[in-house]
Amino acid sequence: MGVLKGLKELLRGMGITGRHLGRHAVTIQYPEERWTMPERSRGVVVLLSDKETGELNCTGCALCEKACPTGAIDMDAPRGEDKKRVLTKFVVDNAICCFCGLCEEACNFCAIKMDTRYEMSVLDKKELVWDLFKLQEMGKDTAYEDTRKKKNPARVLKPGEKMPEAKPPEAKPEPAPVNPGENKPAAETPEAKPAEEPKKPEEPAGDDKKSESGGEN
Repeated sequence: MGVLKGLKELLRGMGITGRHLGRHAVTIQYPEERWTMPERSRGVVVLLSDKETGELNCTGCALCEKACPTGAIDMDAPRGEDKKRVLTKFVVDNAICCFCGLCEEACNFCAIKMDTRYEMSVLDKKELVWDLFKLQEMGKDTAYEDTRKKKNPARVLKPGEKMPEAKPPEAKPEPAPVNPGENKPAAETPEAKPAEEPKKPEEPAGDDKKSESGGEN
């Protein structure tokens, strides 16, 4: 019974194949043909560059790294001598990326995007870890709408270039200790009062003048 049932299902499948034999294929013949993915599809993660200067739009804010639920993004952007962030490391591990798109939603500077490319098969798993320059190269031809209000990208550290060390803050000179017997403030002198005018002698009354004049006579 099992063999007869298997032959029956085989003949049914061959009948379906025979009805469509010779017709135009309804499926994409990969790899000769490739499907064009929609704009908002979630393909590989790439870094976007400025359309005019070609520099990366990334400011090193690390919002995408914090938003990643699987920890696939690893970046480092310390501040240099001019207090501007220097992008020294940006790595995306596509082996553990879940293609959720949260990194793209968290970015406010049009710096990261889920591209429409989906071909990323490799023989070695290590090749799925893309560094800063690989991500920039993959995102050069990616179309996007620049909605940045303030363009202040971080400086990218070139291969072989060392991170400039920040200068230590200058030490302020400490005030010299004051001995108890030195540098005492001078005692305040009372303000000098203006000298009083001498009092004039009082003139004698009229009766006294007469008596004096009578006595002289």
